[in-house]
Amino acid sequence: MKKFLGEFKTFALKGNMIDLAVGMIIGSAFTGIVGSLVNDIFMPLLSVFTGKIDFNNLMIVLGSGDNAATINYGTFLTQVVNFLVVSFVIFLLVRQINKLQRLHAKEEVKEETEKECPFCKTRISIHATRCPYCTSVLEGAGEVLPDMKEGVL
Repeated sequence: MKKFLGEFKTFALKGNMIDLAVGMIIGSAFTGIVGSLVNDIFMPLLSVFTGKIDFNNLMIVLGSGDNAATINYGTFLTQVVNFLVVSFVIFLLVRQINKLQRLHAKEEVKEETEKECPFCKTRISIHATRCPYCTSVLEGAGEVLPDMKEGVL
């Protein structure tokens, strides 16, 4: 049991649960905003084009009397519009995140083209075998000809 609690503590403190909690809170707030956007802006605008129909009151009554069952297809249509708005916003968000990730990946791929000469400390080509400034033979430059040792020609 102690090992289990230790694993749970590691999981919780690693950030997974915190990230999940923050996501849930933001998601519920976002749901309220989208619900208001659809119910208070989109659906009234849509009702102007459909002859001022209140979509929440669209239903098919099954049976007769006060307790008759109903199929509330107007509420369903409102939820479909809700879904489409949320999907579109998430699409735009993921699209921007993907662009940022591609941009970040391009920056990481950028290779070094220069290195520092260990003798004179100037920046030189990474492929240089001899420093063009101080003419020192660089370490790891491959096989050096006998007459090129110690900077002597």
